Amino acid sequence: MAIIKVKTGGITADAVTDALIADDVVGTEHLTANEVDTTALGADAVTGAQLADNAVNSEHYTDGSVDTAHIADAQITTAKLSTAVFTGATDIGADLADADLILVDDGAGGTIRKAALSRVKTYAGNAAILQVVTVQDTTTRQTTSGSYTKASNGYDLNITPTASSSDILLEASFGGGIDAAANRAFFTIFRDSTDIGSGGDGVTTHEVTGSATSSEQSQHLLVVDSPSSTSQITYSIQMKGQGGNTVSMNQKGVGCFVAYEIAG
Repeated sequence: MAIIKVKTGGITADAVTDALIADDVVGTEHLTANEVDTTALGADAVTGAQLADNAVNSEHYTDGSVDTAHIADAQITTAKLSTAVFTGATDIGADLADADLILVDDGAGGTIRKAALSRVKTYAGNAAILQVVTVQDTTTRQTTSGSYTKASNGYDLNITPTASSSDILLEASFGGGIDAAANRAFFTIFRDSTDIGSGGDGVTTHEVTGSATSSEQSQHLLVVDSPSSTSQITYSIQMKGQGGNTVSMNQKGVGCFVAYEIAG
C-alpha cells in the first residue's frame, strides 16, 4: 500500500476539526505561549486542585471580597491587630458615660461580650463621689420647743443630685446642749419635711446637767439618704428640747454641715 504524505500546505484552513484529533494527543508543547486566555476556559473550569499551593496572594483579591464568612473561627488573634487599633482611634471627645461600651472576656473563657460602663460602677461598689456641698454656720441658735421646728432653729444645706440613683451622705458637727439638769436635747437631720434620723428622736440624743453656756458639747450627726431625685433637696439640722428648757446650738464655735453625693 502506498503511503500518501499530506503536507501542511495541502490542508485548507479550518480543515482539521476537534473530531479529527485523537483524544489526549495535544500537549502543552503545541500551544503558543499565552494562547489559552479566559475566553478559552469554561465556567468554573479552574478549581482549587488546579492552583499551585501559595499561588494566590492579596493582589488577586477583589476589594471587599474577604468577609467574615471567609475567616475561620479563632483566626483573628491579638498578634493580627495593629498596635494603632486603639492608639490611632479618634478620641471620644467627651466624658465617659454609663451607656458607653467596652469588650470583656466573659469569665476568662474566651467568649467576648459587650458591657456598658455602668457595670464597672456596680463592680467597683458605686463609691464615686460626684459632688460635695458644705455649709458653715456661726449663728447661735436656740429653741424651747419640744418639737422639731425648722423655722426657729437649725440651718439648711441645698444639693441637687446629678442622678436619681445617687445616695447622699450627710455629716454635721456642731456644739449643742440644754440649760437644765436632768433634761435632754435632741438633734436630727431633715430632708425637706421628713426626719431622716434614726427613730423619732434624731440621730444624736445628748443629755447635759448644766447650763448651755458652760456645758454645750460637740455633736456629730452622720446619715445616709437615698432621695431618688434629681431636683434640689433641702437638708436641715433641727433640734428640740424636753420640759420647755432652752436648747442651744453653736454657742461655742462654728457648725459645719456637709453633703456628699455618692454614685449609686
